[in-house]
Amino acid sequence: MEETYLQSSFLKEFRIPNYILVPESEIVTVPDVPKCPVLVFINSRSGGQLGGDLLVTYRSLLNKNQVFDLGEEAPDEVLRRVYLNLEKVKANGDEFAIKIQERLRIIVAGGDGTAGWLLGVVCDLKLSHPPPIATVPLGTGNNLPFAFGWGKKNPGTDRHSVAQFLDQVQKAKEMKIDNWHLLMRMRVPKDGACDPIAPLELPHSLHAFHRVSATDELNKEGYHTFRGGFWNYFSMGMDAQISYAFHSERKLHPEKFKNQLVNQSTYAKLGCTQGWFCASLMHPSSRNIAQLAKVKILKKHGQWQDLEIPHSIRSIVCLNLPSFSGGLNPWGTPNSRKVRDRDLTPPYVDDGLLEVVGFRDAWHGLVLFAPNGHGTRLAQAHRILFEFHKGAADHTFMRIDGEPWKQPLPVDDDTVVVEISHHGQVNMLATHDCRSKSVHDPSSSPSQHGSGSEEHFSDEEDSVHGGGEEHRKFGAAETFRIPDEDDGGNLKVKTVIC
Repeated sequence: MEETYLQSSFLKEFRIPNYILVPESEIVTVPDVPKCPVLVFINSRSGGQLGGDLLVTYRSLLNKNQVFDLGEEAPDEVLRRVYLNLEKVKANGDEFAIKIQERLRIIVAGGDGTAGWLLGVVCDLKLSHPPPIATVPLGTGNNLPFAFGWGKKNPGTDRHSVAQFLDQVQKAKEMKIDNWHLLMRMRVPKDGACDPIAPLELPHSLHAFHRVSATDELNKEGYHTFRGGFWNYFSMGMDAQISYAFHSERKLHPEKFKNQLVNQSTYAKLGCTQGWFCASLMHPSSRNIAQLAKVKILKKHGQWQDLEIPHSIRSIVCLNLPSFSGGLNPWGTPNSRKVRDRDLTPPYVDDGLLEVVGFRDAWHGLVLFAPNGHGTRLAQAHRILFEFHKGAADHTFMRIDGEPWKQPLPVDDDTVVVEISHHGQVNMLATHDCRSKSVHDPSSSPSQHGSGSEEHFSDEEDSVHGGGEEHRKFGAAETFRIPDEDDGGNLKVKTVIC
């Protein structure tokens, strides 16, 4: 079996010749177009030593010029160069280049932040043939890979393991996934800074989540306006606080966080020390979600409405994928009564809706391990608006796709606004073990998701800021900063100005 995977006739189906990858290279005649040409992006800092080992192995099996270290070169630079060269070669009548572009797939190895970075870049560049993306699980949570069937354990880095993964990529199916745009606006403070508090900056999984420029139409005088996006989830409250404690500790002592199992154990211990398991004693009610924010939701073709959040909810999660906290599914599958009475659906990844779930504490979260267990289903929404006012607390914790930050809240009579809206879709690659469901797939209909009875867990029951231009880009194609993670209109590219 190993000989089959490693023989040149198998590997040639993935290799791309130099003249496609490197501008001004000598054009050569290649007898056959590879069935599954790939560009491979690896975060060599992920997974301890695994990222670096994986880089070496991929370069030994494929053309080293089609395998990129994200610590050395940003993906937007790579894709601009490759696609500009493809257009140039195609203009000379090269049929091989046309087929390469049609069949091209991307492999990204890293944590969820790295995968999100690639997704953001592909979305920003608006390539004429956007390649679908396969994700290698090289982080701690690995929610994106797990949701699409690529597993959640760090992979083998030997030649045979890599060749097996390439075989899966060749057999994988394409599947669309919703993108979500996030806008955050806060008034420039009279004293001090409104930026998130050290040691962490805003997370890279917001794809260069940065202050918009003075010339951007989103800019508002007297305010700091940030923008970004996500694919997996946005969460706020105590779960993000635990994540923040973990990332802060890892930033101070990176040498202690080189093993996935050790990282997960440390994460669990921090959950205890931060009070997540005895929140009623250690977590002030002033930091519960209902006391921190007013929340509004917009359903498809509907009107904005206030979202009632039980006062006991200490953490709220807005889910795009049916995978959170290392593979758990907080939304579950609503039974037929919930579908009828509350207009709830299974968690499809391409229906333009986010699942909004609340948790009281870690014990509440343990129901996810039970059959049909789920959190408190609050709503499904096409758009969500959080408004934070002065009063309850001076800060809260937020997290996007595994990366947390500590967010200051208003200290005067003003509002911090976070608005999440649907942005579009990108193409993922999924295996036959894919957990994610498509609204367009007949096998994903509600009747296929167990519409019978479920356990009786607690189940409490036009844009405000304008739309349009702010939803065009995430800003991923403008950054050169690698994620600091735990192991963490079809235009041609030459017309794109980023």
